[in-house]
Amino acid sequence: MFESQIVETFGTVAAVEDAKPVAPGHMLIVTLRHTEDIFSMTDEERSDAMKMIGILKRRALGIDPLITGFNVGANCGVSAGQHIMHAHIHFIPRRDTESVKGVIRNKMAY
Repeated sequence: MFESQIVETFGTVAAVEDAKPVAPGHMLIVTLRHTEDIFSMTDEERSDAMKMIGILKRRALGIDPLITGFNVGANCGVSAGQHIMHAHIHFIPRRDTESVKGVIRNKMAY
């Protein structure tokens, strides 16, 4: 992660724009320390990540009045769709005007 990609930081985590967003405003909340997934995050990192989710939600709603919902989640392990082996949580604003695209590439038969 390069500092120029960071949109916001809070404690032990940072928010960056997803390189392949499934919707406008798709962000990743990543730990500043390298750790593989959310299960290996410390309690402090998980707490900071939850606070970051709140920060991003308020920011997104203040920018885009069409946002009506959010997807928030993490893929842990290759079989679950994790492609980057660094802890990250997807934050995806959703709008009634767009179709919901899946986030697990090559496994969207549902």
